[in-house]
Amino acid sequence: MPDLVLSHIADHICTITLNRPEKRNALSTEMIEALHASLTQVAARTDVRVVVVASAGGVFCAGLDLRELAAQREAGRVETHGLQETLELLERCPQPTIAAVQGDAIAGGCELALHCDLRVASERAHFAMPLARIGIAVPVTLTWKLVDTIGAAATRELLFTGEALGAQAALALGLVNRVVPPLSLDGTVAELARQIAHNAPLSIRAMKAFVGRLVEERRACRRDDLEELFHRVQASADAREGLAAQRERRPPVFRGE
Repeated sequence: MPDLVLSHIADHICTITLNRPEKRNALSTEMIEALHASLTQVAARTDVRVVVVASAGGVFCAGLDLRELAAQREAGRVETHGLQETLELLERCPQPTIAAVQGDAIAGGCELALHCDLRVASERAHFAMPLARIGIAVPVTLTWKLVDTIGAAATRELLFTGEALGAQAALALGLVNRVVPPLSLDGTVAELARQIAHNAPLSIRAMKAFVGRLVEERRACRRDDLEELFHRVQASADAREGLAAQRERRPPVFRGE
């Protein structure tokens, strides 16, 4: 069985690749653990100056694994702690990080791209947060990450509708830094990574820390009531109905309970 997450280092650049293309790079628990381990290792390396997050196949990441979500639904609750911890680890990575988004980045896949410092997208890429369509909620800190990136109004529309954004719309909102033709994606990301890697690494790490402090301060505010609301949504009958409807390929019937 091939590794679910691949890691390769060359010329001070570490490329971490999601390698589950037959499942649209959906994040299983095992895959999240492998990604967490890779990020932990690379963060400790002083010879790595830039980290690129990429994926195999035509889809960047379809979010959490639906089979595992269905099993959690049967248990009465949907858990996202492992993914949250891994995304926070990615954000805290001392090296600059670049997401190479060649295709769809959905839910947790969208957040994976968001937690990189820079995002380069193919013209074929789409970004979506369709959690309300299956009756669950985006975790509090991940919601704040969206607000930090694209502002409150755009975050509301993205979350309330669940509709996908094309690459150019994502660029206009500041969700991505650059949009390029599909065949130019790898070369553009490689050149951007080289450009950063050639700069002074101490300067880059320091300035990343400067920018990151604002996010840390915002997360320090009280949110116990919001976390309680989040868990209530995840454990709701609507969450079980939404996941069942998606698995059974039928429209969900939400009752607000």
